[in-house]
Amino acid sequence: MCVGVPMQILFREDLAATAFDGTHKHLIDLALTGPVEPGTWVLTFLGTAREVISEEEALKIQKALGGLAALMEGRDLGDAFADLDNREPQLPPHLQAALAKGETTA
Repeated sequence: MCVGVPMQILFREDLAATAFDGTHKHLIDLALTGPVEPGTWVLTFLGTAREVISEEEALKIQKALGGLAALMEGRDLGDAFADLDNREPQLPPHLQAALAKGETTA
């Protein structure tokens, strides 16, 4: 399984950038996003920026990853998934459309 890690671009040169994940600096590839300016948040997978994301989204992901790390260490999950609390489960749009048509099998 590959986990996306949000990072903030510190500086870049062409399609390479130094980004910060909150703990460490990393050299990342910007081939999939194109050049982005310092301060921009990107979601990275295996050293490559996959998409530009908002700071709000980056912070939610960082909080969730921190909660999972805490859980794996036997600590409390805390409010790592507070944005999902008190929310009804949501189907992806294509499954919601199928359900609306009365389809109940895949």
